[in-house]
Amino acid sequence: MSDRSGTVAAVDLGATSGRVMHARVGPGTLELTEAARFLNTPVRVWEGDRSALHWDLTGLFSSVHDGLAAVARSDPALASIGVDAWAVDYGLLRDGRLLGEPYHYRDERTARGVSLVHEAVDPAELYREGGLQFLPFNSLYQLAVDAADGSLEAADRFLLVPDLIAYWLTGTEQAERTNASTTGLLTAEGDWNGALIGRLGLPVGVFAPLVDAGTPVGGLLPSLAAEFPFAGAGPVVTTVGSHDTASAVVAVPMDPARAAYISCGTWGLVGVELEHRVVSEEGRDANFTNEGGVDGRIRYLHNVMGLWLLSESLREWQQRGLPVGLEGLLAEAAELPRPADVFDPDDPRFLAPGDMPSRIAGWFSERGLSAPASPAGMVRVIVESLAAAFAESVQRAAALTSVAVEAVHIVGGGARNALLCQATADRSGLPVLAGPVEATAIGNVLVQARAAGLLTGDLETLRALVARTTSLVRYDPR
Repeated sequence: MSDRSGTVAAVDLGATSGRVMHARVGPGTLELTEAARFLNTPVRVWEGDRSALHWDLTGLFSSVHDGLAAVARSDPALASIGVDAWAVDYGLLRDGRLLGEPYHYRDERTARGVSLVHEAVDPAELYREGGLQFLPFNSLYQLAVDAADGSLEAADRFLLVPDLIAYWLTGTEQAERTNASTTGLLTAEGDWNGALIGRLGLPVGVFAPLVDAGTPVGGLLPSLAAEFPFAGAGPVVTTVGSHDTASAVVAVPMDPARAAYISCGTWGLVGVELEHRVVSEEGRDANFTNEGGVDGRIRYLHNVMGLWLLSESLREWQQRGLPVGLEGLLAEAAELPRPADVFDPDDPRFLAPGDMPSRIAGWFSERGLSAPASPAGMVRVIVESLAAAFAESVQRAAALTSVAVEAVHIVGGGARNALLCQATADRSGLPVLAGPVEATAIGNVLVQARAAGLLTGDLETLRALVARTTSLVRYDPR
């Protein structure tokens, strides 16, 4: 390994918040400091006959700019910047200009795209081609709506969110493979699937050249570099696992032959890491996906609705004027008995923003069951329902891949939720190892550091550094 340390910055954009992290990395060093944290709040605008949900991506880039400026003031010698973000959503450009703020994947328009795509290509064939689980907001469904509406006619470039941010930083248009794998438009070899793109009536020329994580993109644009007090030529922008889960999985201190992971934030991504895709009818029926990972690994996983259920419930209660906070509710919920019944977090009714407690109550009522009456009771049933879904997904992942899962690693914001971690251990019958919380940012900086020569080695070597520098919390099944 290299015997020197250096600094990099991670731009880590989640579906509800973003952060810029400043990191010092070396063979025995992994230190992260938060330079900036900011909300990522979608906006609703009226479009003809409906209210549409968009990302405020230009506002988000302004926050990224301010965070990088803060890093530059404290560390002019920064070596590299990497960008990761959520999957599937994208910007359409013409001559380098964004044609409109990207749609939010929770916007209702995606339902129309499903029927458009499935009329052209059978879902079973889509799975064999791309290995991607069915989610109604996958990029190919959104693009089908754009094509039907004529929105693609004006576009000459499609860039997923992290690639768009990197373009605004450097002027270089390219597509990093881990996030591109969530579009449903890649071949098994990781290239754009020109035949499928043509069958869907999409223009193949809009898709940018594909690159792997750890590829130098370029330096900051001169106009942008002039605004930051970086020394010399300034940092290079480097691709990382630009899908935030791909970066998070890099930082899971696990043995992939004996462990499952849950990257738990707005979504709960539950699965195992493989060397090769597993594309079977059993996997399709279980709605498991084969997404690209760093170094050519495969993230074989299932999406569970995640902490979105808690955050939307909390937002609803606060709008009603109830004096509630998440920490207090979790403490109250932990004192309640384990509920007799749980609900299905993946029910499509829970996807859109809105009154989550009433929707959950409706799920119970339709089945002749009683929903919890208090916010604390509702929090407890949400946590237990997530834990049950996590445990089932771990068991299915193991059965579908023959990975002998002996432990479950929970990383991301869910690692802070002791009630959720313990419930997952109880329901899976496996020990749960919680941490690191900032796994996505850590995976981001590790890939950058390796590209910059500050680290060497494979993913297991990088994970060993995480294990040496991170304290994990263990939850044994009761």
